[in-house]
Amino acid sequence: MTIHESAEDYLEAILILRDRRGAVRSIDIVNELGYSKPSVSIAMKKLRENGYISMASDGFITLNDSGLEIASRVYHRHRTLTELFTLLGVSPENAAADACKVEHDLSEETFARIHDFVKSRKA
Repeated sequence: MTIHESAEDYLEAILILRDRRGAVRSIDIVNELGYSKPSVSIAMKKLRENGYISMASDGFITLNDSGLEIASRVYHRHRTLTELFTLLGVSPENAAADACKVEHDLSEETFARIHDFVKSRKA
């Protein structure tokens, strides 16, 4: 199944917020991403209908296995690309912003080479 970039961004945000806060509600996503409440509500409904998240009656959002897999992959790409860009001398703020722009579009082959390069620089 093909997942859209925006859905990947939402899943990644849920993962980041979960790691930071422990529990996630839609309002946390609104505040994190700066999107409107209605936009986030519609996105959460679609993610829930596609089986990527579950939402408890109290409004807390949980990543299902498929959602966690996607979120983890995207967040790994984001961190690796941010690290590459900072190694190149880009400011941390710009590196993170630029990583968001390209994390979805790189081929697996290109990302694997980037990952290997960044990993070799740590050793």
